[in-house]
Amino acid sequence: MREILGRRRRLRFRPGARTARLDAAVTFAVEWNWPVLPGAGLRTTTRTAAGLKVLSRAAAGLRTPGRADDPGPDCSCPDPGCVVPGAHPYDPGLLAATTDERMVRWWWTARPDAPVLLATGGGAPCAVSLPAAAGARALAALDATGMRLGPVVATPTRWSILVAPYDLERLGELLYAKDSVPSSLRFHGEGGYLLLPPSVAGSGQVRWERAPLTGSARPWLPDVEAVVDALVEASTSMPGGGSRLAY
Repeated sequence: MREILGRRRRLRFRPGARTARLDAAVTFAVEWNWPVLPGAGLRTTTRTAAGLKVLSRAAAGLRTPGRADDPGPDCSCPDPGCVVPGAHPYDPGLLAATTDERMVRWWWTARPDAPVLLATGGGAPCAVSLPAAAGARALAALDATGMRLGPVVATPTRWSILVAPYDLERLGELLYAKDSVPSSLRFHGEGGYLLLPPSVAGSGQVRWERAPLTGSARPWLPDVEAVVDALVEASTSMPGGGSRLAY
């Protein structure tokens, strides 16, 4: 009986946007075994007309109406100067990340607008991110080498290439062996987190630049060493030691 009722609820609400994050979170956690949790989110929700306007502008990467110095949507966390509004764990904390379907459904039923956060590392995917301005050029450079990539997550400010899990010791050894690594690369490994689509945070809409293959039991992920090697090579391969990529 519970399965039948659950199916009715999904069919009833699927046409609206309110279940988009719930559906995504369940897919990540249950089908792909990725531990997730709700992010802090933005203070105004879609339950009000004002909230709809704020979130739609946030999704487009725009500031909210108001004073000329308005920095944009407010984070729901207690920090008035939060530099990543909506895009971080708050309540619950990062250690609460889970693949349990009941817990995931409870979270996003209570907070349907909450961003979806992936707890990276351990047995979960990790990521290498770079500024969005260099993202398209970086992917083109990697494609030119014939390198196989997995999913790529994009926000208006950064693009993140998902990679297979790695530990901090391996990452340290990998970076130590390099003469130089672009300083704007970020590594989302054990103890870290990453926003997943279709979240909306203060920086704007989160989307798939390279979406997982439809029907994937669990998306394939490249090795972090291969991705870092290719990014470093692409950033230092111009004649005279120049860079093709503005990291």
